[in-house]
Amino acid sequence: MYQLKKVPFEKAYAEISMFDNGTEVKEYHAMIHVDDATLPYAEQLNAIFNAYNTLLHEELKGARCVFKRYFLSDAANQADDIIINDVTDCAKSIIQQAPLDGTKVALWVYLMTNVQTGIGKSGLYEVRHGSFRHLWNGSAHNMAANSEYQTRLLFNEYSMQLIEEGCTLKDNCIRTWLFVNDVDLNYGGVVRARNQFFFTQGLTVNTHFIASTGIGGRQADPNVLSQMDNYAIAGIKEEQIHYLYAPTHLNRTSDYGVSFERGTYIDYQDRRQVFISGTASINNKGEIMYPKDIRQQTHRMWENVETLLAEADCTYEDVGYIIVYLRDLADYQVVKALHEERFPGKPLVIVHAPVCRSGWLVEMECMAVKEDDHPQFEAF
Repeated sequence: MYQLKKVPFEKAYAEISMFDNGTEVKEYHAMIHVDDATLPYAEQLNAIFNAYNTLLHEELKGARCVFKRYFLSDAANQADDIIINDVTDCAKSIIQQAPLDGTKVALWVYLMTNVQTGIGKSGLYEVRHGSFRHLWNGSAHNMAANSEYQTRLLFNEYSMQLIEEGCTLKDNCIRTWLFVNDVDLNYGGVVRARNQFFFTQGLTVNTHFIASTGIGGRQADPNVLSQMDNYAIAGIKEEQIHYLYAPTHLNRTSDYGVSFERGTYIDYQDRRQVFISGTASINNKGEIMYPKDIRQQTHRMWENVETLLAEADCTYEDVGYIIVYLRDLADYQVVKALHEERFPGKPLVIVHAPVCRSGWLVEMECMAVKEDDHPQFEAF
């Protein structure tokens, strides 16, 4: 179970969750928001930077950042300032998914204590503890001709990076995020490329896929149609990795022609980590539930995620952060009120990002951690 805390700063605030099971590695999620949407972008970004730096020296002293994602309202005019000014040594993702509280920038940060960090020989960001190397990457992209070719090249390059680290996509990749510029137009190419590449890697409905979020999102350059973030673990054993299906509520994604897992959990000696993919209002026949009804879709989305978490013996109390993706900006106030009532204090960001099927009005993803005892495995 995470401990929750809200920390105010000048012009910003942070929602923080902490997992501490008494071992060396504590885990934190921090969602940093600007509290004055009328400020110019430069002041908003400085408020985010200042809040983050203060956290590292005070509330989260001793923790090291392993992954961060900036959510921007206008990447073409904003991303350069982050690239130039954020020189911290961690995996960074920058994506145009406007925070729907009216601000221009928000930041999600994932941190750990007592880990060693650096850049691996492949260029992936490496987080080391014990015999495990956690490999993170953010904002991978290229300039191939269309979304299908871009995605194929992304996976090919990532696969080569993993091989350089002594890993494979099939055995070591745990989580991907695919951000698709104009998702209604370009998602089909992303799906084709991923399906074809996975097949060449031995990933099929009879083996397993990878937990993933495929969602609308834009990079600074409009010619980038597909951007990828990813996470893999070197040193992990096959028997530590489990996949979540929730068949009473959800169908297999392969039923409608895509290839990702609804969720994945990893067992270590001292904890269980759960990665829930982007999940929407769907039933176990692949049908959209409650078309055009944002309230009902939100409740069904929660129920689906809750069922996936239960399959990993977790609840929402074990969830460290929530990202909510909305198609229609006009639904923000309703969805905000619903989430604040159900998950008070939980690190949360609600962003503008159309889901891959136009009938889905809302989608969410999250990560959970719970204290657990698996003596047959090594500690995290």
